[in-house]
Amino acid sequence: MIRIAVANQKGGVGKTTTAINLATALAATGQRVLLIDLDPQGNASTGLGIGQALRDRSSYELLTGQATLEEAVVRTPVPRLDIVPAKVDLSGAEIELIDFERRTHRLDHALEGGSEARWDVCLIDCPPSLGLLAVNALVAANAILVPLQAEFFALEGLSQLLQTVERIRSRFNPELSILGVALTMYDRRNNLSAQVADDVRACLGNVVFETVIPRNVRLSEAPSHGMPALIYDHRCAGSAAYMALARELIARLPAKKAEAA
Repeated sequence: MIRIAVANQKGGVGKTTTAINLATALAATGQRVLLIDLDPQGNASTGLGIGQALRDRSSYELLTGQATLEEAVVRTPVPRLDIVPAKVDLSGAEIELIDFERRTHRLDHALEGGSEARWDVCLIDCPPSLGLLAVNALVAANAILVPLQAEFFALEGLSQLLQTVERIRSRFNPELSILGVALTMYDRRNNLSAQVADDVRACLGNVVFETVIPRNVRLSEAPSHGMPALIYDHRCAGSAAYMALARELIARLPAKKAEAA
């Protein structure tokens, strides 16, 4: 199972929207997908229609050892897409995990102890911070996907995240790679979006995905209906963009693993 952390310490960049819709798009291509909601706000869970009543076991119990991966997994309405939901208890995990042995490897350990063969790809929706929850995701992941809002301060935040990735590589996970940077909330009518995109591509080159995710009302509406935009309105520009991004992502997956899928 390929593990991909969807991470950016800056909030409001479309990270959860990207995680939900990429997971759905990958499932639509035949991949068996596991989405781990590691954000205490639980927006990825809500966006896939997983109500509080279905979150008896969650990523909190998974990290603290109170539940196995199999016990925490919930099936979503999307075929071939499962989720480990999140609930508000996760907000206290940052403090609680301090007392755990190998606290930075809790998620990695939980995934290794589970039936990884059930899924081809695991997406980890990280919280908008670089705290212990995000570190657990980066230690467990094979690669990181960075949603990056096409706005002025994007590069500054990206620089901080890349420094964190280098520290994780040097101390905990030398195999961690950058799968790609996805430009989100792109407004073609705004010259600033084009300028930021040019700057990011000049800085990072081919690391940046060709596909850009546009500002799209249907993408914003879909979570309130408890479904991904690809199901809420598969014809909208946002859905088409995420399908294109999924195709790019699949092309970048390690060849050996991709063939196994």
